[in-house]
Amino acid sequence: MEELDQQQLPEVQPRRPGLLTVLCILTFIGSGMYFVSSLFIATFYDFYLQVAQEFAEKFKIPGMEQLTQIKPVFYIVSAILYAGSVAGAALMMRLKKNGFHIYTISQILLILAPMYFMHLSSPGALDILLSGLFIFLYSMNLKFMS
Repeated sequence: MEELDQQQLPEVQPRRPGLLTVLCILTFIGSGMYFVSSLFIATFYDFYLQVAQEFAEKFKIPGMEQLTQIKPVFYIVSAILYAGSVAGAALMMRLKKNGFHIYTISQILLILAPMYFMHLSSPGALDILLSGLFIFLYSMNLKFMS
């Protein structure tokens, strides 16, 4: 009996739910791609501006000229916020509850950033729907996080 007390039992790591794993992977893909593209646009802003202007003139897509009015700081801020989303998902993948808070704050700011930088009157409905859905689904997994 004393031998059992002296031996240390290995710690059992809590098992990550499948839904949480899928959500994190989707976040790594989506936010990761947006992080890279925002960083690329911010870094090569002059080249991006030239291509966007040519594209707007050639295809005459409504609202395309608005993309040429966005300042590079928007893309820098977006890259930082997408990095926050990825970092939050990485923490949640390791079952850390503070990852949920980082992810949620990043997503809320990503919804508000275009309104501030592009002077929009309201956020995009699809942005609200997808961010809200992911936040809700992540929140269902909070009981597994510490």
